[in-house]
Amino acid sequence: MEHERFMRRCLELARKGIYTTPPNPMVGSVIVCQGKIIGEGYHVKPGQPHAEINAINSVKDPSLLRKATLYVNLEPCSHYGKTPPCAEKIAKLGIPRVVIGIKDFSSKVNGKGIAIMQRAGVKVIAGVLEHEAFELNRRFFVNQLLGRPYVVLKWAQSADGYLDYADKKQRTVHWITDEFSRTKVHFQRATEQAVLVGAETVRKDNPSLTIRSWYAPKQPVRIVIAGRFDKLLLASRVFTDDQKTLFVNTGNGPVPDAGEKKIFINAPNKSIKEILSVLYHSYDIYSVVVEGGRKTLDAFIAEGMWDEAYVYTGPVRFGVGVEAPILRGIIVRTEVADGIETRIYKNPVYENFVGRF
Repeated sequence: MEHERFMRRCLELARKGIYTTPPNPMVGSVIVCQGKIIGEGYHVKPGQPHAEINAINSVKDPSLLRKATLYVNLEPCSHYGKTPPCAEKIAKLGIPRVVIGIKDFSSKVNGKGIAIMQRAGVKVIAGVLEHEAFELNRRFFVNQLLGRPYVVLKWAQSADGYLDYADKKQRTVHWITDEFSRTKVHFQRATEQAVLVGAETVRKDNPSLTIRSWYAPKQPVRIVIAGRFDKLLLASRVFTDDQKTLFVNTGNGPVPDAGEKKIFINAPNKSIKEILSVLYHSYDIYSVVVEGGRKTLDAFIAEGMWDEAYVYTGPVRFGVGVEAPILRGIIVRTEVADGIETRIYKNPVYENFVGRF
């Protein structure tokens, strides 16, 4: 129980880096001596010291380190990158015990940090609150293990299961959900690095795809999948404003000239899996929320290229229209507020990562 208590503090500290740490994992560390916390820290952003080093540097009496226990939610690194290996520093300082939430499955670490410490005589305990530690850094693990961005699907549907009216002229209700639900969507955009839609959504709704109802240090990268670039698409906000937008060209036609913040990716005949690989490896997109229409959502679902989904169901009924996608996943949570139901799904293929690698 004591190990779990201090590991929860590590996770709490790690979450402080939710907006600044990615694409690095969120990591917190606590140093305990005789049952009391004597140091703590978290990883703030890439290039800066890791959580373990910040915790070590916060200890006022360094002599206590030789009889202390260091807690950290992710295995200490073992390689030289922008910072030296944390595992070597821990071993050099003579910290006798290290408690880890989850092993780092990335190819650069993958048990090497644990091995360095054990060779130096450090007692290592791993797997404390392992599931919680995985959940916190699930985006990082998907990046490392699958070589693609973490994918979140999102849509709102009527009580009778429609995304929209069949005909734009039939629209008498402009919103399926309420302002609170839309605020949650903006929080989601702030949490993920990018937001993706299909060209038809842009043509029909002309969305900004920006964060307006939540604090965020920066706007998400916008991604539009388009098979053609007609006048309506070129007149849209995502094409004419000064926010960064990636246009994934799935057609064979020419792409228009645009400013430096409009980037065109040629991807004719590419699957969603291949597109995601290009976005991750060539454009450093580590997580994306898909807010497209039925066609775009179906493409991700058909290939199984999603990790979690948020489905908002409002009280309005359309009677007829564009049917919502069919999603077969694990419902991990259901929330109800002011008549709006939110169901959060996990892809069963990726839900059981822990223990498989």
